[in-house]
Amino acid sequence: MHGEVKDTWKDAFFASPGPSSLKNAALLLLKGLCMGSADVIPGVSGGTIALITGIYEELIQALKSFDATVVKKILHLDLMGALAGVHVRFLLCLFAGIGIAIVSFARLMNYLLNHYPTFTWSLFFGLIAASILVVSKQVAIWTAGAGISLVCGTVVAVFIVNLIPVSTPDALWFIFLCGIIAICAMILPGISGAFILLILGKYEFITATLKNPFGPQQLMIIVVFCLGCLIGLLSFARLLNYLLKNFRPLTLAFLTGLMVGSIKKIWPWKEIIQTKIIGGKPQVVIWGANIMPEKLNSEVWAALGLAIIGFIAVLIIERLASVKESG
Repeated sequence: MHGEVKDTWKDAFFASPGPSSLKNAALLLLKGLCMGSADVIPGVSGGTIALITGIYEELIQALKSFDATVVKKILHLDLMGALAGVHVRFLLCLFAGIGIAIVSFARLMNYLLNHYPTFTWSLFFGLIAASILVVSKQVAIWTAGAGISLVCGTVVAVFIVNLIPVSTPDALWFIFLCGIIAICAMILPGISGAFILLILGKYEFITATLKNPFGPQQLMIIVVFCLGCLIGLLSFARLLNYLLKNFRPLTLAFLTGLMVGSIKKIWPWKEIIQTKIIGGKPQVVIWGANIMPEKLNSEVWAALGLAIIGFIAVLIIERLASVKESG
C-alpha cells in the first residue's frame, strides 16, 4: 500500500514504511553492511543474510514499491506523491550499508579469502548451515509439495555452483544482461551474484572497472551494468513478492533448497582444480573439489570453532528477532 500524499517533503518522506528512529536506522544500516560484505564474495549471497536478519520480505516489498503508479506520478511531476509511495527510508538505510560494505570491505574480504580461506569459509559455512535451519522453520507445514519444492531448489543450486566459468564478450548489451542476471541471483538466498559474474566471465571485468570508475569508457560500463541491475531488481522483486504472498510455504521451501544446494560451494576444505588471477591479486580458487581435512590439527579445530560461532550467531539473531516480534 502506498503512503498518502502529504503537504511537505518531510511528511512524504515519512509516509511509507521504514525505520522510525535513529536506532532502527542504524540497525538496518548494519544489516546492509552484512549483506554488502556477503555480496562481494563469490559463493555467499546477500539474500541469505537478508533472510538470516529477518528483513527479506521487507526488502522484496520495498523493491516492489517502485511500480507503475510511482512512475506515473514522476512523469506527472508529482514528486512528493512518488516519494510517499516508495519505501524510501528502508531502501536508503539498507542500500547505504550495502554500498559502504562493497566499497570498503571488498579489499578486506579478498585479503581474508586469499590469506585465510579455510577460516573464512568455515565461518560462512556455519552461517549458511544455521540459516538453512532458520528458514526451513518458516515453512508452516511440510507437505509433499513443499518437499518437492525443496528438492527442486537444491537441484537448481547444485547445477549452478557446478558450472565452470566461461569467456564472454565485453559488449554493452552483454554487460546489461549480466547486471540483470547477477542482481537476481544476489537477492536469492544461496545463489551468489558475485559467483554468477564469475560464471559469466565478468567478475574480473566489473571489479577492475570499479577500481577506476571515472574514465568515459568505465563510466559507460558502470551505468549500463547498474541499469541492468535496476531493471532486474525491480522486475524480479515483483515475482518474488507474488510467490511469497500466494505460495509462501512452497517458495520458502524452494529458497531453503537453494541454500542446501549451494552449501557445497562454501565447504572450507578443497582440492584446487582451477584458479584465476583477478585484478592482479593472488590466485582465487574458482573451481575445486571438496575434500576432508587430512588430520585434526590446530587449524582444523580453529576452523570448526569458527563454523560453530557462525552457526550460534545465526540462532542468536533469530531468537532476538523472535523476541522483538512477540514484544
